[in-house]
Amino acid sequence: MNAHGFDFPRARATRQLRLRSATSMRHFLTVLLLMPSISGAATEAGSSFDLKTAERFAKLALACVGKEYPNKISHVLNNDTDVAPPRKLTPAFYGCYDWHSSVHGHWLLVRMLRTFPDASFAGAARDALRKNLTAENLKQEAAYLRGEGRGSFERPYGLAWLLQLCAELREWNDPQAREWSANLKPLEDAATERLKTWLPKLSHPVRIGEHDQTAFGLGLMLDYARSTKNESFARLVVDSAKKFFLSDKDCPLNYEPSGEDFLSPCLAEADVMRRVLARDEFRKWVRDFLPQIPTITRQSEAAATDWLRPVVSPDPSDPKLAHLDGLNLSRAWMLEGIVSALALEDSRRDALAAAADEHRRAGLAAVTGAHYEGGHWLGSFAVYLTTHRGIEK
Repeated sequence: MNAHGFDFPRARATRQLRLRSATSMRHFLTVLLLMPSISGAATEAGSSFDLKTAERFAKLALACVGKEYPNKISHVLNNDTDVAPPRKLTPAFYGCYDWHSSVHGHWLLVRMLRTFPDASFAGAARDALRKNLTAENLKQEAAYLRGEGRGSFERPYGLAWLLQLCAELREWNDPQAREWSANLKPLEDAATERLKTWLPKLSHPVRIGEHDQTAFGLGLMLDYARSTKNESFARLVVDSAKKFFLSDKDCPLNYEPSGEDFLSPCLAEADVMRRVLARDEFRKWVRDFLPQIPTITRQSEAAATDWLRPVVSPDPSDPKLAHLDGLNLSRAWMLEGIVSALALEDSRRDALAAAADEHRRAGLAAVTGAHYEGGHWLGSFAVYLTTHRGIEK
């Protein structure tokens, strides 16, 4: 106590209590903002996801799931009979520029129908799904996947998105969804068999920021396996993730991004490991893996985002350079996923949430549809983010 009767220790304790209370309130608000909604309009920090926004995203998918050209196919020719247009080779997923984008374009429509069942786009979305997801089309898709020389076709990215589509339909209590789910079963079985055969043989993870990345694929596979209660597949995915990533430390986040990334190698690895590890285990693992994440106590608000900034595509009309717009979206959902696995009192949550908000804003602003090079796929990434697909309980 000083000469004026002021107790410094008590004052410091009071200030610390106020700081903790303010931090707790921020954590509480962050949790509210990250809570998923599938029954109506979802809420996202910093911008609104409402019916108008959903209509914009749905229109992007509706504009491409039946649009055959331009088309970039990954197709092994075994003989002259394999020379055919995309609609003949893969009659369900021939649109949206490439096979995997068509798959997650269909997933987008299903996700939007579940979220906004009475929206103006609902009729057109159901028509598009009914036209493409027929039993005959999907039997032919399964036969194509099993064809000679196609062992690596769309592995793992496109196959993982296919399993997301299957999971989305199975979770939806709707007569048409059950029909489409049944139609997909031959292709679903072919995809899971392909992945079950491949994962035990994969000796090292692929750590790039594009389609072949292992971590992102494993995350989608695990969500599917748990959603469909495929316990043997879930165990394989968990064991694979631990084999590849459990001992990793000091991920070089400052090396990111590469110029054509749409996935973050570091954040995607953390995003799959938060699905695999118990909360206490993950807290310790991510501390060693991403020591760059600042702990926010008395730092300025700016310090919460300086460690990871959004990127800008230098040319959204270039198919590869447009990837950077998607990187902002996938970073945002991965950052939110990491937050969801940390305890409320974890001092890294504020920095992660602030960075997620910046990336969300930048990513959603780029989903304009002005260029088909980005418009054919960015809507799916925007919907995955805004509906919190990867972190819903």
